[in-house]
Amino acid sequence: MKEEPLSWLLEAETPTIRYLALVDLMGLPEEDGRVQEARQAIMREGPVPAILAEQTEGGSWAGEYSFYTPKYKSTHWSLLLLTELHVDGEDPRFRRGVEFMLGEVPGPLTERLAADESGWSCLFGNVLRYVCRAGLAGDDRAAALIDYCLREMGNGYCRCHWNSGHACAWGVARTLWGLAAIPVELRDLAVDRAIQQGLEFLLEPGRLPAADYPVPDGGRVHSYWSRLNFPLFYQADVLFVLRVAGELGALDQPGAQDALAWLARRRQRNGRWRGSSPFRRRTWPQMGGPEETSRWVTLQASALMAS
Repeated sequence: MKEEPLSWLLEAETPTIRYLALVDLMGLPEEDGRVQEARQAIMREGPVPAILAEQTEGGSWAGEYSFYTPKYKSTHWSLLLLTELHVDGEDPRFRRGVEFMLGEVPGPLTERLAADESGWSCLFGNVLRYVCRAGLAGDDRAAALIDYCLREMGNGYCRCHWNSGHACAWGVARTLWGLAAIPVELRDLAVDRAIQQGLEFLLEPGRLPAADYPVPDGGRVHSYWSRLNFPLFYQADVLFVLRVAGELGALDQPGAQDALAWLARRRQRNGRWRGSSPFRRRTWPQMGGPEETSRWVTLQASALMAS
């Protein structure tokens, strides 16, 4: 990576950006003093402690109407954002939030499984992601989440009411994000098969750069697909799908290579990528302004290019 963008990333106010630049771009080991300092700073300064400070003793977040509203500060979204920020998965406050959600989701999850209703795969895939971050992938309570993700992937690629009952690329991407967090040693053949199905759907050659996926009847491709966004919540874009594919070791697939070429063309002359934050005013302000957003996107794109 060019020295100038790397130096710029290491100047970030967000400790997570500095930490990931050291590990993912410079290849430094976790034992390195600079890496340890950046990792410890994640829990000490910046958005992570600011978000955790608003948690109630019961594990939910103050001022919410439900775990889902308001977007994007209530419990579900805060836990999702903390996971993106590489919160310490063993931190008791994060664990308390995850336990709260594990107490909230069984009702609607069981109802949907019993009624054979599709939809909300983006929600349950995201929940699975932070449940795994808390080290609970093998917990019995995670089993229903995994079962739902597997069923939705195999039942028409996460068909969604809001997508006129068609397969939903956002749902597939978020479901894969959850399944990718399951430690390899805990994955069975059904999980592996669902992961392969999702990757085949998203990475069919030529499909990802054009966002050539089903849209609502009479609708059009969402504008998010053509931007480089961070953070996203239940949505997905080309960059997010590539991140998931990278985590699953699928960047060598032709469909991913098409998208990587598209991403490379978006790089500016200074070696950076310009980021977009469509929900900046609706989520935690400690995520920073436009420059920090571009740092996030540059970090993620650079890591993908180096893979």
